Amino acid sequence: MHKSFSLKMGDKTLELGPIPLVMGILNVTPDSFSDGGEHNGTSDAVSQAKQMITEGAEIIDVGGESTRPGAQEVGAQAELDRIMPVLDALKLAGITTPVSIDTYKAIVGHQAIQAGASIINDVWGFQRDPELADVAAHYNTPSILMHWDVERDTTKDIIFELKRYFEKSIQIAECAGLSKSQIILDPGFGFAKTYKENFELLGRIDELCEFGYPVLVGFSRKSALGKLLGVEPKERVAATGATTVLAYGQGAHIFRAHDVQENHDVLQVAHATKYGPPPAREM
Repeated sequence: MHKSFSLKMGDKTLELGPIPLVMGILNVTPDSFSDGGEHNGTSDAVSQAKQMITEGAEIIDVGGESTRPGAQEVGAQAELDRIMPVLDALKLAGITTPVSIDTYKAIVGHQAIQAGASIINDVWGFQRDPELADVAAHYNTPSILMHWDVERDTTKDIIFELKRYFEKSIQIAECAGLSKSQIILDPGFGFAKTYKENFELLGRIDELCEFGYPVLVGFSRKSALGKLLGVEPKERVAATGATTVLAYGQGAHIFRAHDVQENHDVLQVAHATKYGPPPAREM
């Protein structure tokens, strides 16, 4: 069964529990591994956000820096130049769906929240720029802390290593004044994980859920699926759906995905199977 959590977003609440949520990926970068350059124009980004919401996205995740292997880091100003027009346009378009900002930089997180973002999504779990935790605490913002430990001991059990890393991230959050009740954990599929480890971790999501925090899973179109099937990113949609169902069945709450409709549909089936279906719709 899924544990239930309530995270505060200003005067709203993000409810996490048996009902799964899809987080739609909105990369406004020229070099993301799967959809680089497709939505980095403001009007294209707004259209894509609206489409994902129509398909069932409950959160829109805006990112201005690619974290694919080999990607060049960008400075804070370049990142802001990419995301701020999009955040402003989303607000102007009347989009009220919660927006998360995918960044590890404090200054970017600060300005994004002021522009309307209500969730922080940090791929370094507050460990690259701990001042981002201060920003999260100041605004009492729900924060997704991802595992990305390039120096971990690969001879030790992977769940043990995730716990050790997350304990440090949570300590940074608490020292900044952010409540534990505002934290979501992301195991970081594809980030400093081997091909084999990605699938081992997918099969042990239930152990991560035992840490006592909501869990986000982002296996969408990842290279491990390409290595398994020998297909390009846009041909990994069905495989992504399989990872989504497997993770949901073990207790995960949020599913970060490029292909919202497909993941929303497989989650509807998984939820109906686990908790019973809603009333049948007219055909």
